[in-house]
Amino acid sequence: MADDTAPIRPGRRSLRAMLARAEAGVLLLGITPPRRSVSPEQAAQIAEVTLARLATVDLDGLILYDIDDESDRNPQERPFPYLPTMDPVAFHRDHLGAWELPAVIYRCVGKYTEPELADWLGEVDTDRVLGVFVGASSRDKGVRTGLTQAYALRDRVRADLPLGAVAITERYTRTGDEHLRMLTKQDRGASFFITQVVYDVDATKSLLSDYHYTCAAKGVEPRPVIFTLSVCGSLKTLSFLHWLGVNVPRWLENALRYSEDPLTESYQQCLATARELAAFCRRLGVPFGFNVESVSIRKVEIEASVELAREVRELLTYQ
Repeated sequence: MADDTAPIRPGRRSLRAMLARAEAGVLLLGITPPRRSVSPEQAAQIAEVTLARLATVDLDGLILYDIDDESDRNPQERPFPYLPTMDPVAFHRDHLGAWELPAVIYRCVGKYTEPELADWLGEVDTDRVLGVFVGASSRDKGVRTGLTQAYALRDRVRADLPLGAVAITERYTRTGDEHLRMLTKQDRGASFFITQVVYDVDATKSLLSDYHYTCAAKGVEPRPVIFTLSVCGSLKTLSFLHWLGVNVPRWLENALRYSEDPLTESYQQCLATARELAAFCRRLGVPFGFNVESVSIRKVEIEASVELAREVRELLTYQ
């Protein structure tokens, strides 16, 4: 079993310890594994480029997404076509061995049978890996393993695996109960939350407020909430954010749509979002952090995401 108090190396923050102690200041960078169709040589080259980028940022860990076909959730044409990607577990194991920090690996549990999930749980190195369980993209989607089953399986097979869950502002806006979903997942063993991409700051603050005060009413300590930031460098990326279900306020959508430089516009807005959410969480007393990702495969947007992560680290360190 991993030791929560053991540093990764002298002077280095430990992601596992920060999350276990509900400390603020976590910084992650999220990436999608390469397409499943790439050759092993191409996957190795992609990993090499990725590791070179990551080395330029003072991160606490890396997120590896598990991509699933979500056409059942949104019947409209996907702006970027769905292409099956490598299993994040395999990409991490086979190509990211040089990455010294932890990886937070997503598992879309509905894709896997219980024996398949149990095999992964039994083999996972909890010194290097944390998990996030993701449920089905819609109620109508057929699943091999439900989210409740997956939590129970983790408790039986690998209770020492630090486990996170997804929080979605847009679901809170629709139903008003996302903070209650968070508490349910917390009761099942989730020790941190990672949000969907945040562009609607006010709604996210309302979700946090309800989560904080409901925790207080129940005598429960809030767990760290890690906010996902993503730059938007083109109208196609903006369309993809909409397709994913991200709520971009109308004033901001207009700013991006009519800007001569939407990448810079969205970059500055992401920084403003980080500052506002950090200040709000500090006032409430909710532990928080940030995850920076790019939903686009365009090099310019990926590089802007890395630069954004550098600036967010400064915000976390000095403000």
